[in-house]
Amino acid sequence: MRIKIIAVNALIVLVVGVLSFLLVRSALGTAAGDKDQLSAEAEAGVNGAAAQLQLDGLRTERWITTAANEGATVDALTKATAVARGDAATKRCDDLVSRMKNAALFERNVPTLVGLVDTSGRIVGRNNSNLSRGEDLAGTYAGVKSTLATGQSGSDVWYEHDRYLASYAAVHDDQGKIIGALVIGRPLNDTLSRVSGAMTGRPLVVAVPNKAGGFDVVAHSAQQVQALDDSIGQAAKGMLLNALSHQQTDVVRDGDLLVTAAPLSALEDGRRALLVAASPASLIQDPTAVALMPIFGAMALGLVLVVLAGWLLGNYVTRPIDMLEEGLLAILNGQTDKRFELEHAELGGLAFRIDQLLNQLMGVEEDTTDAEGRVSVPAGPSTFTDALEVDPKRMHQAPGEGTMDPESIRRLAAEPPAQYYQRLYREYVAAKRAIGEATDHVTEQAFATRMQNMEADAARKYGRPVRYQVQARGREVVLLAVPLP
Repeated sequence: MRIKIIAVNALIVLVVGVLSFLLVRSALGTAAGDKDQLSAEAEAGVNGAAAQLQLDGLRTERWITTAANEGATVDALTKATAVARGDAATKRCDDLVSRMKNAALFERNVPTLVGLVDTSGRIVGRNNSNLSRGEDLAGTYAGVKSTLATGQSGSDVWYEHDRYLASYAAVHDDQGKIIGALVIGRPLNDTLSRVSGAMTGRPLVVAVPNKAGGFDVVAHSAQQVQALDDSIGQAAKGMLLNALSHQQTDVVRDGDLLVTAAPLSALEDGRRALLVAASPASLIQDPTAVALMPIFGAMALGLVLVVLAGWLLGNYVTRPIDMLEEGLLAILNGQTDKRFELEHAELGGLAFRIDQLLNQLMGVEEDTTDAEGRVSVPAGPSTFTDALEVDPKRMHQAPGEGTMDPESIRRLAAEPPAQYYQRLYREYVAAKRAIGEATDHVTEQAFATRMQNMEADAARKYGRPVRYQVQARGREVVLLAVPLP
């Protein structure tokens, strides 16, 4: 019994748990893997990051344009000798770095390159070093050369030597003539990390085309993903070429990544650099794992509870059944006085009816007294056998003895059987009701059949026909046998 209860309920828990797992996993996979939504979010993220990066360059241009036309900058480039110009330029650059450390624009991203160049594009002096004097920036970076020619400030990604997000502004003398340029460069990796933290929080790289027709990664944000670098060199190469040539944002899925590229059009040469971001191709990398742990954990707990509840319920049912089985076996083995005193909500009534059946089969009068020895008033009708009780003394009377005179006995004998049984039934029912006992369970047909059986038994005993009469004795009604002449 216990095993069956546990097995059935455990099977139900398993079916419900597995079905729940499949449904939840399917729903999570659908909700977390919407390709169009994820692609749109990835494009919006990389566009935002690219805009932030280019905005940083433009804001830096405005800042250094003001610094480039201050008197100290002009003085440094107009010294009489080259050595004097170099020393003054270095000091001016160091002073600007100190100012930048306190400027909100350069928070956590202070330039490591601040230099002054002359009209030929060569470095006159730079911050914290004399080693770069004479280096030709204009020959390397077209943006610097353009600024010296036009006087327009600019920004660009430098990756040929050092990796910088560079900005530059022309320096004018008192007559408005261009006498050089102020150039600053912020480490490209640090700049990408700052943009990533402020915008997407996702890995960012700058990719530039190479001579082989592919792309090289020239800078990373602090959060690096090797799969993104691999994708740029392989699966995403076609998408990058399309994004660069059409100057538009594009996205491609590569395994578990969405690789998105946006051109840096606002920089000096926007056709030579792309900002590339990586985002997951699904909001939930493994819906199976997400759904597996809580559902299967709950299912395991359910199985434990099923085993515990099944064991307790099995004991609740099987223990009284075992008691009944053992008691019946004892009765079959001769212990006829065995009875069941079982207090059980479901099987207590069955045990009581078995006791009644045993009492009837064995002719034992049922104890109708309560725990204090008082006679209990029957809550329902007494059994039919008790109702047809016969006075033993009357059963042994000789013919003619008793309260009935010979004439009454002759009339009783002459009464037609059908009329006799009907009358006897009415008198019996009336007598029973008179003492307050219920008789709804005693039908006329059953009464007549029982009387005929009793009459046959009595006739064999007396050797002559017998009929009965109803007699009330205080709080009981008995049927007295009257032998007929």
